[in-house]
Amino acid sequence: MDTRILVVEDDPAILDIIQTGLSVAGYEVLTAEDGQAALELIEAEPVDLALLDIMLPFVDGFELIEPLKARGTPVIYLSAKGDTKSKVHGLKLGAEDYLVKPFDMLELLVRVEKVLARQQPRAQELLLEDIRVDLEGRQVFKAGTAVTLKPMEFDLLCAFIRHPGVVLTRETLLRRVWGDEFFGETRTVDVHVARLRQKLGLEHRITTVYKVGYRLEESP
Repeated sequence: MDTRILVVEDDPAILDIIQTGLSVAGYEVLTAEDGQAALELIEAEPVDLALLDIMLPFVDGFELIEPLKARGTPVIYLSAKGDTKSKVHGLKLGAEDYLVKPFDMLELLVRVEKVLARQQPRAQELLLEDIRVDLEGRQVFKAGTAVTLKPMEFDLLCAFIRHPGVVLTRETLLRRVWGDEFFGETRTVDVHVARLRQKLGLEHRITTVYKVGYRLEESP
């Protein structure tokens, strides 16, 4: 069964963005637009993770964490309340993470991955067509033959495989792969993606999104 994520958000536009991003990443998504509807879902449907807004109609996000904890469901708060007091309160209640709006969808997906990984054994490899990525050994094999990738090329490949169908901006990839302290140009991403495509024959799968970034196309 697919990993099921409950998203509780009273802004329809934000809810739609989150639901779409999670669905494209392969998660099954349940949604609620107020705290009372969320409570009913929590009682009726088992989920692997809950993403909660805090300022909700009827029952706020802080109140929702107890019934979720009782079922062993981890929680990530997604809130416009970026003050330290709110963050500390949410984490002390038992939330696994706290993300302040507005946020980058890739950042949310990464945090979701990390929380879910803490709940289950860590994956040892990633697969894409005839490509196998050994995460522990940081090795890549295509049709059984080892392919030498530079460290940044390896990290880019992992980012694409983990987020199929998601548009990854150049800025997002720079932060994810090179880190926040990197001050180089986004052209660096283009050079590494070009090499990655060539080495692994992924010209047909890693497509360029004009003026934005790149996307790993899902299998037809």
